[in-house]
Amino acid sequence: MGLFSIFSNKGNKLKEFAEKGAIVVDVRTPGEFKSGHGKGARNIPLQNIGAKTAELKKLNKPIILCCASGMRSAQATDILKKAGIDCMNGGSWGKVDRSI
Repeated sequence: MGLFSIFSNKGNKLKEFAEKGAIVVDVRTPGEFKSGHGKGARNIPLQNIGAKTAELKKLNKPIILCCASGMRSAQATDILKKAGIDCMNGGSWGKVDRSI
């Protein structure tokens, strides 16, 4: 199972993001992130995402945001979109195959 297959409900948009070299950002707390996350995901907690927008924008890559339920990643998506970053809410990591 590949990293982006965990988001199967997002279909074509995720494939498009993956083809552009998307970065996965997990906005859960460090403790939640340590309990399990997708291989290659970066941890930037929601409360820090606003302070990291310039850094993320410099990467010039699309960003897929995720969290435990999809709520925090939705908030992070709004913040990054307002900063002009190409991003999408990948939703919950709840069904992630931890072997990724």
